[in-house]
Amino acid sequence: MRFHTHLQAATPTEAPADYSLKLTRAGAGLRAEVRGLRTLETTIAYWEVILDHVKQRRPRWLLVLDELRGKELKAAEWKELVEAMAGRGLEGVRIAHVKPFGLDHIEYCEIYAREAGLDARAFADEGVAERWLRYGSDSAN
Repeated sequence: MRFHTHLQAATPTEAPADYSLKLTRAGAGLRAEVRGLRTLETTIAYWEVILDHVKQRRPRWLLVLDELRGKELKAAEWKELVEAMAGRGLEGVRIAHVKPFGLDHIEYCEIYAREAGLDARAFADEGVAERWLRYGSDSAN
């Protein structure tokens, strides 16, 4: 089953941030592929859509392939994202956030997510992320 979402997000202080999000059911999990311009608003917006699908479909795991381009979010922005998602239905879902263009500050997001009670990891390699999601081992990372 495939779900396709194309969204445009805008804030009063910024030009519209264009991004695309493709959601695909993958066995017991959910795969999300996001492309476009990286901003905090875009990142929160696509996580809101993912959150809606997680609530509806209750996957055991979530693979987020983040191919957004642009300036990396700051540690404080990652914290804001995690705080916006905490307590809203991602608990109990194993989350792998894959950033093939480099992890930069996403390790902060992983730390904040764990502090919020989420089972989340950041990866540069999709294959390693998939193995961790299915088997829980991070020995290849």
